[in-house]
Amino acid sequence: MAAETATAESGHARRTLTGTRVGVVTFDKQDKTRTVAVSYQVRHAKYGKYLKRETSFRVHDPENACKAGDRVEIANCRPISKTKSWRLVRVLESAPQE
Repeated sequence: MAAETATAESGHARRTLTGTRVGVVTFDKQDKTRTVAVSYQVRHAKYGKYLKRETSFRVHDPENACKAGDRVEIANCRPISKTKSWRLVRVLESAPQE
């Protein structure tokens, strides 16, 4: 509750991040766009076994801050293009150098 009503020194209300996800960058060849794969588990309706699933998101990265293999946090935002409606929040873990 306090995070929603907190105000910054400039007088603007602080935004709370809802709809954030953590994934791994799989493609970084485009300018300002990254493809991030988010893995999750879903339970089978009949047998109850947990299955691994993966979804790919196009992410807006204006500074080209992340590269392939990085673990990143992304957040939902307004549609930036036809396929891009997620933005990069931060890089959690960098990929090992080769």
